[in-house]
Amino acid sequence: MTPIAVTCGEPAGVGPEIIVKARRALGTTLPFFVIGDPRHFAGFGMDIAELSAPSDASEVEAYTLPVLPHAFSGSRACGTPDPANAQAVIDVIARAVSLTQSGEASAVCTAPIHKKALIDGAGFAYPGHTEFLAHLGGKSRVVMMLASDALKVVPTTIHIAVDAVPAALTADLLAETIEITQAALIRDFGVPAPRLAVAGLNPHAGEGGAMGTEEIELIAPVLEALRAKGFDIDGPRSADTMFHDRARAGYDAAICMYHDQALIPIKTLDFDRGVNVTLGLPFIRTSPDHGTALDIAGQGIASATSMIAALEMAAKMATNRGAFHGRD
Repeated sequence: MTPIAVTCGEPAGVGPEIIVKARRALGTTLPFFVIGDPRHFAGFGMDIAELSAPSDASEVEAYTLPVLPHAFSGSRACGTPDPANAQAVIDVIARAVSLTQSGEASAVCTAPIHKKALIDGAGFAYPGHTEFLAHLGGKSRVVMMLASDALKVVPTTIHIAVDAVPAALTADLLAETIEITQAALIRDFGVPAPRLAVAGLNPHAGEGGAMGTEEIELIAPVLEALRAKGFDIDGPRSADTMFHDRARAGYDAAICMYHDQALIPIKTLDFDRGVNVTLGLPFIRTSPDHGTALDIAGQGIASATSMIAALEMAAKMATNRGAFHGRD
């Protein structure tokens, strides 16, 4: 298998530590290499092999970390981001995408970044990882999925205030979100005929208009139009009854209307193994579902569970996408 390109993320955070721990756990069973400054991975009890090309990763011993060197201007002080490193953090992401698009890597798995550090140090012009990756992939519209073995959820609106959701929620946005999710389930998750459940916006999905009309006026017409195209969609449903065991058995992914409606269920059901997946890109991207955790960086206590899950999911998605395109 072509190796996965792992970006180093914010050097002052837990990224270097969890990458080393992931390598220790996975060995050579799941090939990957990390792009970053080799200095930043010292002190975690693992030897480092500097690569000249991604293909060299397969030659590295199981308990040695394969690093494709990328020079950073600043040092690594655990818990304190150095603005001098900001541009290199950004450039590493772009390099990983380039290597994946050229076929030298099978997917991109990103360690967490610190957005304020990137803004302060390099004038980073994007709200976050996802928007920058969409730019690099030439896509104006991508979708965020949080995924684990227990549940896959997609928020239609993401990082906005709750009182801004009704205005942001449009028919086009909802339809595109569902269409991108459906396509990704088929191509990247190997689900030939996806079953989708769509939440309402209001309590009890509006209760026939008594507690809001968005379900009647906006959500239901979108779902009807997509059903006419052959989509298997249930909804709009009351969100409070969508996530118990029996309900989850009836669908492959849940489409929610706003951030917490989607993320609270998955973080309750499978907090440690949740993976952030960007759908709709021309390449595969996964990430652990947590931030830089500056407060515990360098203490040796950061869990690599989500990073391991992100790598495993990236590998499965790459295999599924390869099989899908092999059928074209």
